[in-house]
Amino acid sequence: MAASAFQHTLQGPAIFAGVGVHTGARTRVSVRPAAANTGIVFVRTDVTDRDNRVPVSAEAVCKTQLGTVITNAADVTVATIEHLMAALVMLEIDNAVVELDGPEMPIMDGSSQPFVEILDRAGRRGQDAPRRYIEILHTIEVVDGDKRAALSPADQFEVAFEIAFDSKAIGRQRVDLLMDERAFRTELADCRTFGFLHEVEALRAMGLARGGSMENAVVIEGDRILNPEGLRRPDEFVRHKALDAIGDLFVLGAPVIGRFEGVLAGHGINNAVVRALVAQPQAWRYRSLVDNLAHAV
Repeated sequence: MAASAFQHTLQGPAIFAGVGVHTGARTRVSVRPAAANTGIVFVRTDVTDRDNRVPVSAEAVCKTQLGTVITNAADVTVATIEHLMAALVMLEIDNAVVELDGPEMPIMDGSSQPFVEILDRAGRRGQDAPRRYIEILHTIEVVDGDKRAALSPADQFEVAFEIAFDSKAIGRQRVDLLMDERAFRTELADCRTFGFLHEVEALRAMGLARGGSMENAVVIEGDRILNPEGLRRPDEFVRHKALDAIGDLFVLGAPVIGRFEGVLAGHGINNAVVRALVAQPQAWRYRSLVDNLAHAV
């Protein structure tokens, strides 16, 4: 499926509700159409005493423990945005206002698949403005111990990820994919977040993971997967990490033409490589495919 030369928004609102994986609170969400060049903006409708608009940007990311959290100058935050962000960018939804009445996006089933289905039902509408891509010109790499994330030049969007866990349920897994809308739908969208039972218990003691369950995560104890239904794919774990990375990259505000590589990476190092890219403007440029069309005529 060819990349789009023009921007898109939704035909109409996409409305749904669900529980936040960390707060355990039920949140109602309405993803609404937005004008061209708006980008993705979250609006906390439960906040009425200060600025409740939280536009997505690399600088807006304020926390990356167990998920991506964004904030604005008024300290209004929105947590766990990455699974929706991955669905938006890969379904080529450039402009949307995401209204929610709580501090955390619903986890749904722990993957992007519910968001894909919700956005499909709302429908997509083309807009006149050219779609801007971020083309990687020079490799940017961030290394933190054994963790690594890099963005490097490529003709299309590619995602590679590698993980390694002592648990025999996971072991070492690697995925390397040319990523477009079709590939996202068939290869990554349904892959769920995961965690170890002892970590979940520790998080709950800290007041986190209150909404976490086997309905929205793959739970591992030692070398066993506890979910009765098992895995959706043999390498569901690494595919979910690739899904997370796609959502984390879209805080740049535009889709990427380039290759992302993550090794043992998480939200923190994903955001670190995004910020490193923004800090080095010579390493990337905005590119419009409308220019390519004009040259082809």
